[in-house]
Amino acid sequence: MSGRGRGSVAAVPVPTVLALGPARLTAGLDRAERLDLRDHLRVHGPVGPLSQRTLIELAEDIKLTGRGGAGFPFAKKVRAVAEAVERRMLAPFVVVNATEGEPAAWKDKVLLTRAPHLILDGAALVAWALRAVEIVLCVADDGIGEASLLSALAERDVPVPARVVRVPHRFISGEGGALVQGINGLPHIPPGIKRRASEGGVAGQPTLLSNAETFAQLAIAARIGPRRYREVGGDEPGTVLLSVTGSARQPAVVECPTGTPLADVLDLCAVPAGPAVLSGGFHGRWLDMATACRAEVSRRGMAAVGGALGAGIVLPIGPDTCPVGEVARVVRYLAAESAGQCGPCRLGLPDLARAVDGVASGAGDPGVVRAAAAAVKGRGACSHPDGTAGFATSALEVFADDLARHARAGDCGRPVAGVLPVPTAREEGGTRRLHVDWSRCDGHGLCADVAPDLIRLDGNGYPAFPDAPVPVRLEPLAVQAVAVCPALALRMAAAKR
Repeated sequence: MSGRGRGSVAAVPVPTVLALGPARLTAGLDRAERLDLRDHLRVHGPVGPLSQRTLIELAEDIKLTGRGGAGFPFAKKVRAVAEAVERRMLAPFVVVNATEGEPAAWKDKVLLTRAPHLILDGAALVAWALRAVEIVLCVADDGIGEASLLSALAERDVPVPARVVRVPHRFISGEGGALVQGINGLPHIPPGIKRRASEGGVAGQPTLLSNAETFAQLAIAARIGPRRYREVGGDEPGTVLLSVTGSARQPAVVECPTGTPLADVLDLCAVPAGPAVLSGGFHGRWLDMATACRAEVSRRGMAAVGGALGAGIVLPIGPDTCPVGEVARVVRYLAAESAGQCGPCRLGLPDLARAVDGVASGAGDPGVVRAAAAAVKGRGACSHPDGTAGFATSALEVFADDLARHARAGDCGRPVAGVLPVPTAREEGGTRRLHVDWSRCDGHGLCADVAPDLIRLDGNGYPAFPDAPVPVRLEPLAVQAVAVCPALALRMAAAKR
């Protein structure tokens, strides 16, 4: 796709954009809703091709790491792809991951909708340097950012053909292996075996795959040079984008230099005094508020206090919601979002969700949660079980006092306000729920035999399952379980909206 022109783009509601310190990625967004090509060049100026060697040296000089969560050094990715190209004599692909399947993630959507040319600049620089055959731009099928990106492609020339691929807006769809699978026409789930995209990605050819913000950061560095780029950020040079929502009274995407005190970000977003902050998103770690206020915004700074920078997601939780109930909502969501292709996801995550539901009701044991989390760690086909387990066990530590209140009284006296952004469509109306007529149920146990991924038997032999919609992939099993119930006690009905 190439061409020139100034296409119109429908407005999409995205969070406020704020900056602490120099605005680089967000430069010009205080004056324009979206930077078309003319405005983009006026704000940022032109950028020319880089040789492969210059590109690698630049990425190494500024210590550029991936901004999608893993933080892998970008120069190593480029070098690995270049070596695979030389060895296999195949032209590479460049893949931009702008899917943001996590509900709380907004930073890449801001770039897509408001500064798409920065992403395209970075992708073009890599395509030039590697002599790529194609640029593949992956966006979620929720419609946010796609029109802006297509308009940006129509406004400019790119050095190689480029196409936009829609990816299901699910938590695991943006995982690297799942993304390559989807581009190749396979299901958008992790492949089950770990294979580096640099060796065999799109069409089995060497592929450089990185997050949208990473490409935008590269575009900034190529313009201003490594010395200016390193003027902010200390040991981890440059700025980062943070998606701050949760209980924040002014939710925003914040650009700040690395090393910025997290307390300054929380103040900027008018975060009320509360018990804790979730750092790094749903696969991140909980920090009590006092610890969070000592943290610095960088990978090293967050890790130093037991937190995580991850994909730049910051979720404070306020004093007016039940934190244990919020955690239970998220674990149920994560269990339903799994690919369901390995035991830890199919069986382990539903067990973990039930265990967390148990402690939320006051009847469960935190030890059972820890055991369920330990049973899935390191055994999954991807990192989803590990991330979910870490989220749950981190909550046990930070919310120990709240768990004690639940154990004594059944709850903590606060409602579950839904502060953590679990998608409403999946949580309340996206699928159907199982229901038991306890006046009919005789505890035959056939339903658990038919649908063990969904239904377990409690200590008295009666069916137990999460109070959540049945995942779409498990609906056929649920239908079978309903059909075999001899007492006609089990039924499935649409969840109320």
